Amino acid sequence: MAGKKAVSYSQAGVDVKKVKSMHADLWAQIAGTFSLTKGKYGEAVELFGHYGGLFKAENGRLLVIHTDGVGSKVLLAQQMQKFDTVGIDAIAMSANDILCLGARPLVAVDYLALSKNDGELVSQVTRGLVEGAKQALCPIIGGETAILPDIIKGESRPFDLAVTIVGEVHESRLITGAKMKEGDALVGLASSGLHSNGYTLARKILDAQKWGNEMLIPTRIYVQCVLEMLQNAQIHGIAHITGGAFSKLMRIGEYAKVGFLLDNMPPPAPVFLELAKSVNSEYEMHRTFNMGIGLVLACPKEEAQKLIEISKKHKIDACIIGKVTQKQDVILKKGAQEISLL
Repeated sequence: MAGKKAVSYSQAGVDVKKVKSMHADLWAQIAGTFSLTKGKYGEAVELFGHYGGLFKAENGRLLVIHTDGVGSKVLLAQQMQKFDTVGIDAIAMSANDILCLGARPLVAVDYLALSKNDGELVSQVTRGLVEGAKQALCPIIGGETAILPDIIKGESRPFDLAVTIVGEVHESRLITGAKMKEGDALVGLASSGLHSNGYTLARKILDAQKWGNEMLIPTRIYVQCVLEMLQNAQIHGIAHITGGAFSKLMRIGEYAKVGFLLDNMPPPAPVFLELAKSVNSEYEMHRTFNMGIGLVLACPKEEAQKLIEISKKHKIDACIIGKVTQKQDVILKKGAQEISLL
């Protein structure tokens, strides 16, 4: 990718490094609230920067909670006037994050904000939420619909969507990444496309008339596949490749003080090749987009084939994309070139 000026995510309006700094500042403030449940049922568990918040139940059970939205993918849905898939995305973003702690999703609630009453839009969005819930084995037990004409702006039928999911895991089966070791294999599970990240940049590059349907393919939900893996294989760490793309591996790397080498990435799908024509930077592509890998599992080398076989049983392509390393970094190896993604 040479001979052409690169287009970056930060130029499009999202600086991932600044967002990470903002998260650290936010955590410094909210951590002081943890003492409010000290010694009580529901005691908060300190776990900075991971994929979900933890609190204690009883008999060693931990509950995990996570909230996420669909980001600017909702703008594309508005542009395309197609609203029946973003609900799957909203479920996927929280359900897949909860899996990264080894947890099983239990229940979900949704938040849908509209600029005006629009029953047909709500019906279409809800169809997607229901389909996502079925895939994630996670009932939707309530939610909120708000009409906010002074706040919700956008295309002709603007809205925003978020989902909160609560899951559970026994403390003996909690996965943080702390057990990862140098030499562990990294098994990558195929994404279904762009998923729900990088759209602030992707929408500026891709022609919606040509690529819109491809861009609206919903985020793959890995719940049923990964729950089977957790029952049948040894897994040391799980990373959901979302905002920040493969730099997200350090969310789990920090708990074992290890790093990651990506030296066997699969060939990118056409949508990523089209984006690369404008982005023109391996660093930016692998720092913004999932490049065909939606979830990464770190496991002992001898367990990798078992994970691949379970994944393919669930009709999800999988392969070894790299390994855990001693150096605390995320390195993309392309031929003789090594690129830090941090």
